[in-house]
Amino acid sequence: MARRRYRRQKRRSRGAYYLGILLLAIGIWWVVTTVLRSESYTVPDWKGLNKPIFVQGELKSNPAWGAGETLLLPITVIQESVDENIRYEQETESVIITTPESVLRLKMGSTKGELNGKETTIPYAPELIDGIAYVPLKPLKQFYGVVVHENSVTGAIILMRAGDSIQLAEVAPAKPEDTVDLRENPEKKSSIVLDMPVGERLRVWREEEDWLYVQADNGYTGYILKQQAKLGEVKEIPLLAQIPSRAELEWKDKSVNLVWEAVYSKNPSTESIGKLPGVNVVSPTWFHIVDEEGNVESKASTHYVSWAHHRNMEVWGLMDNSFDPELTTAALSTFDRRSHIIKQMLAYAKQYKLDGINLDFENVHTKDKDHVVQFVRELKPLAKARGLIVSIDVTPRSNSEMWSLFLDRKRLGETVDYMMVMAYDEHWASSPKAGSVSSLPWAEQSVRRILEEDAVPSSKLVLGIPLYTRVWTETSEEGETKVSSKAIGMEKLQNLLEEQKLKGTLDASTGQNYVQFTEDKSVIKIWMEDAISLKSRVKMAKKLELGGIASWNRSLAIPETWEVLKTIHD
Repeated sequence: MARRRYRRQKRRSRGAYYLGILLLAIGIWWVVTTVLRSESYTVPDWKGLNKPIFVQGELKSNPAWGAGETLLLPITVIQESVDENIRYEQETESVIITTPESVLRLKMGSTKGELNGKETTIPYAPELIDGIAYVPLKPLKQFYGVVVHENSVTGAIILMRAGDSIQLAEVAPAKPEDTVDLRENPEKKSSIVLDMPVGERLRVWREEEDWLYVQADNGYTGYILKQQAKLGEVKEIPLLAQIPSRAELEWKDKSVNLVWEAVYSKNPSTESIGKLPGVNVVSPTWFHIVDEEGNVESKASTHYVSWAHHRNMEVWGLMDNSFDPELTTAALSTFDRRSHIIKQMLAYAKQYKLDGINLDFENVHTKDKDHVVQFVRELKPLAKARGLIVSIDVTPRSNSEMWSLFLDRKRLGETVDYMMVMAYDEHWASSPKAGSVSSLPWAEQSVRRILEEDAVPSSKLVLGIPLYTRVWTETSEEGETKVSSKAIGMEKLQNLLEEQKLKGTLDASTGQNYVQFTEDKSVIKIWMEDAISLKSRVKMAKKLELGGIASWNRSLAIPETWEVLKTIHD
């Protein structure tokens, strides 16, 4: 009897214990949700600013100017959030917008401008305010497809970009008469930014666990619980339509097999060239920027173009910078000088019925990197409108200031139709060490770095192939080895091997045939460019799914060269 009474008392005691725990938990929950729920308010940092700009709920550093149709946006915000390539050129007090279809130049304080080389008028002028270029809204809408929501009460500007997908929502409290707290941070003890009534429109910028980061039409941003918002439609800001280039239409499923025609003092006799089976593009070195004003000298030949076209080869005329760094700095420094170069090249293209323009800028100061990109961006839309292919020659990535670092391969790759990787001169003419002009592993690594580090699409990359070899001479003088070299073409290489009665041996480290012999107490070393290496290069281009191959230069080849290289089309 006593035991039963004890057990009943023990059960009642245990029940009371658990009831106490439950009441304690309820109390803690009430404290957390009620007592610790912040009722304090905070004022946003931007409150009181004139025309603050927001992109995806983030406040930008510079405000807008004006209102409605007269609204001006700072170029700093456009560069950061819309197009990093929009440019204010202080020298000419110009804003320059470049897109795949257009080049628009606006002068500060003027409604007169230039669109694709022709005069144009805009309703409102760009202005320089506190040292920052401000751009009218209309051209930004026209050329970038941006959409702006402007709040008349707070002055807040919500900038939305072409391609943005925006989740819309409405405030949905548990009771229609209640308001919803917009909080500074995703926690209930965070300060309140705004009390929002039922139905208030929101843009949802992101989710964080149980919270949504939202923005009201008046510009206020903050967090609300998911259950306090009713999701609506997703608003798509449409991308602007783009016209496909001729490269995208006519070269999409074709491999480029280009050969450069080195033209120094005069053009070659086409009768002596012979057949070039498989070659579908010739690129003669005809055009040179010759002075700081951007004048372009021409060695072009109507006869050569006609000869090429009759053999179903396109002609992509090469233009270089005369490999003069100071000339390049000056010639590319302003919109007017760049335009002068471009207008001349377009006129030459029309005069000689060119199919494309190949750019070869070398020996350039690193400080001119942006000018090189800007020149290509200003050339491309105008060339595209005329059906011209635009390509550029680049060296492999290296630490050389004048020969590599000035090339912004990523941005150039976004603009041009093709990028020729000059995968040669691994060991250059004055190299202190004898070696291959282009070992196969080095050439492949050169291409892979541009694919991976610069994100240039493989379909745009063209593998540059040397049709020459360096003959290295190593001479020992007073215990030191002195190295010199001379470049020879493939026919001269064959003749040299026949004279010496030598055959090459495959060097596994370079993927090339190698030969070495002694002459007048000097050691002669040759890493050969022949059918073996050419086959490997074509195989490499196919393996990496490149846009094709480009060979330097035609006069250095032998007939067998073209039979090997044409397999790029197989």
